[in-house]
Amino acid sequence: MVSGLTYAEGLTAERLAELRARILQLKGEMRAVIVAHNYQRPEVQDIADFVGDSLELARRCAQERDKEVIVFCGVHFMAETAAILNPQRTVLLAEATAGCPMADMIDVQDLREWKARYPQAATVCYVNTTAAVKAECDLCCTSANAVRVVESVPNDEILFVPDANLGHYISTKTKKKMILYPGFCITHRRLKVEHLQRARELHPGAPLVVHPECTPEVVAQADAVLSTSQMVRYVKENPSKVFLIGTEAGLVYRMQKENPGKTFYVVSTALFCPNMKRTTLERVLRTMEGRLNVVRVPEDIRLKALKAVERMLAIA
Repeated sequence: MVSGLTYAEGLTAERLAELRARILQLKGEMRAVIVAHNYQRPEVQDIADFVGDSLELARRCAQERDKEVIVFCGVHFMAETAAILNPQRTVLLAEATAGCPMADMIDVQDLREWKARYPQAATVCYVNTTAAVKAECDLCCTSANAVRVVESVPNDEILFVPDANLGHYISTKTKKKMILYPGFCITHRRLKVEHLQRARELHPGAPLVVHPECTPEVVAQADAVLSTSQMVRYVKENPSKVFLIGTEAGLVYRMQKENPGKTFYVVSTALFCPNMKRTTLERVLRTMEGRLNVVRVPEDIRLKALKAVERMLAIA
């Protein structure tokens, strides 16, 4: 098991201070807001104005109306969502190569073929999709609000894309028929039941919380199945002092900061997303200095995708 603390290699205290000072200076000069996903490196989380999950970051970006630039420390689909909601502002993705394999598992052509097979179904897409895919869907959702979104749809059948594991979890919470596209998170799929068993042996009695992107057999073993934002609230409110965490290791850093009297263990060293860890302070600074990696969504696609995202936000 691992602690979740993953600093960039070779980052000294002096260099950390230098990078932080320059980034903060540029942030003021650019009238920028920096947002970071819960899975980012500790030093990246520390430089951000706000750290959260996909839904929280989307909301926060929309609220920062006095800022001209959004610097997004996450992966590409997240920055696209910020651009969908903020067409008048510049969105910079801190690291251009930070993508999401799950989002890449479905494209517009794939989705249209599936929709043609199930014309009676409403199409709900996980936020882990491209703007072009969102534009083809009725509603968007996150892991935090997926059940509420599905329950809000009048259709009895739901075509859910692209995460089959999240879709399966939703199916256990609704009477609607869930038609699942076979996508998955490569990181969460690496978590196995034997990892959970070993963690429980080492820390008997500690609550085990996992992400709904995990496989059904892993989800079945958990004490709670929660999004990252829900996990953050759960560990604050639960009186236990030790927790077993079944999601990407970066979340543990935030948990430890916010709960200094508690201990958190990531239940497997496999829970490491290389795309989330591509972002470093060096990359953040380089992006801000050059105003690089501007994320743009064509207006016709943006307007269609916006409907799916706004429907989600209204329900959430």
